[in-house]
Amino acid sequence: MPLGVALDAAGAEVRSISDDGRIRASLPTIQALSDAGARVIVAAHLGRPGGRVNPAYSLKPVADRLGELLGRRVSFATDTVGESALATVAALGDGDVAVVENVRFSAAETSKDDAERGAFADSLAALADAFVSDGFGVVHRKQASVYDVAKRLPAAMGGLVAREVGVLRRLTVNPERPYVVVLGGSKVSDKLGVIDNLMGTADVLVIGGGMVFTFLKAQGHEIGRSLLEEDQLETCRSYLARAAETGVEIVLPTDIVVDTTFPTGDTRPDPVVVPASNIPADSIGLDIGPNSAAAFAAVLAKARTVFWNGPMGVFEVPEFAAGTRAVAEALSQVDGLSVVGGGDSAAAVRALGFADSDFGHISTGGGASLELLEGKVLPGIAVLEGSM
Repeated sequence: MPLGVALDAAGAEVRSISDDGRIRASLPTIQALSDAGARVIVAAHLGRPGGRVNPAYSLKPVADRLGELLGRRVSFATDTVGESALATVAALGDGDVAVVENVRFSAAETSKDDAERGAFADSLAALADAFVSDGFGVVHRKQASVYDVAKRLPAAMGGLVAREVGVLRRLTVNPERPYVVVLGGSKVSDKLGVIDNLMGTADVLVIGGGMVFTFLKAQGHEIGRSLLEEDQLETCRSYLARAAETGVEIVLPTDIVVDTTFPTGDTRPDPVVVPASNIPADSIGLDIGPNSAAAFAAVLAKARTVFWNGPMGVFEVPEFAAGTRAVAEALSQVDGLSVVGGGDSAAAVRALGFADSDFGHISTGGGASLELLEGKVLPGIAVLEGSM
């Protein structure tokens, strides 16, 4: 009996897998279905090809890697719902696994038009007898392979989605205390909903990354050429005032690693550490400083529940990776629940040499995990729970 599995594939660069974490995360669900004799059809996306066929975003490398991890041949259809997909599915035997081509090669996958999206979902659903949703990274999207197929077939959560929802809901309902939320990344605007919703739940908010400079500027500090969202200054001031009123502690860096020439092209950056309250006019902040890293680690050492989303600096450059590494190291030592919130955070800990097992949970969905913590309704979850 054919059975569809939604898998949010890992990032890839020019037909090669750069991080197979998301593939590995859905492996138990795919393996269990296959072992039970199901004919498993993996429908997934990769990147944003804009609704057009683009070989750079083909799922062929994903199919190959999945086959390596499963230790068996995985068939690959060169289209999503066309002749190749139909032939590939028809050729499956009990327990076999196939991957169809990138669902986002069709503009209908992400269409805002219900009828257009529904027609594509009809074609996808025709390939299978049941739907198992195991792509947590896309459950916050009302897309054909996430939402509409689930309305057309008997549907259930896969193991990955069930685990993600269970863990992340623990962060919003009676979390064990002290509860610390660490936020980084480039923009305050990306985290507004999370800050709003968790301000009344978390005990401590630790803030680093590019978003911290808008907070520092809101306090009246000089930030040089560092990243700034002018339109969020008043919002940051309101968060600082609200935290003071409610007793939530907001921890900001006291020192910053800066450089005057970044990005430098062929030359290496020449970073220096300066006070966070007075970044020189010609400098750009690129990481939290060593005193801040130690202070952040000390906060985490006392925590029983931690959620972290967003690196502390430009971790891809070794000179600006120390802050992110320090937070990851401290998180790995937490005596309680530690959750890495997907996206750049998950990429950072793996790039810095940490194993998934070093943390309580690494989410496979950056945007999905943030929206769940914001208290939003996630269409791909609601449709499975019968609330949409």
